[in-house]
Amino acid sequence: KIRFSKAAIFYLLIAGASAFAPAPASVKVSQLNLSVGEAAPDFALKDQNGKTVKRSSIKKPLVVYFYPADATPGCTVQANNFNEQIKDIRKTYGADVVGISGQDVESKQEFARDLGLNFSILADEDDEVRAAFGVPKALFVLPGRVTYVLDKSGVCVSVYNNMADAASHVEKATDALSELPVASNPLASIFKL
Repeated sequence: KIRFSKAAIFYLLIAGASAFAPAPASVKVSQLNLSVGEAAPDFALKDQNGKTVKRSSIKKPLVVYFYPADATPGCTVQANNFNEQIKDIRKTYGADVVGISGQDVESKQEFARDLGLNFSILADEDDEVRAAFGVPKALFVLPGRVTYVLDKSGVCVSVYNNMADAASHVEKATDALSELPVASNPLASIFKL
């Protein structure tokens, strides 16, 4: 049985109405506070398991995607798409993924359990991290859908802002990850790995 909060129903109504609005031809990265080449703000948020995830403690490339709300249609598509690719993202690029939205840990637990997510989704209940990254609102009211790719030092190498096409975020993230230098294995030359 699927339960929707009043906020989720509101988001569904607004998102449904926006489906008929013309999509912008392009979205300029300049409207976002965090730009390519800048260090991402540090954050420490709880995930669906109650574990605190601190951005500066992650010493590998990181995909940070912001989404409007748990258990909404577009956000479900986006989370499922990342979940389908998480093993490849970790193996091929040595990277990890975190999703962030404004709902509480309990909502994250239910969303992650329902979808069987194998990566952390983080509770940004006061939207402080969203504000620190400068994620714009969609239609002036909805929390935006933006994906950032950070290198192992936490420097932003890619920003992708597309509210309407939730499924496209994974491909854009993996494209950006593929451009990062791959950490070499120091034993490769000795053992001809």
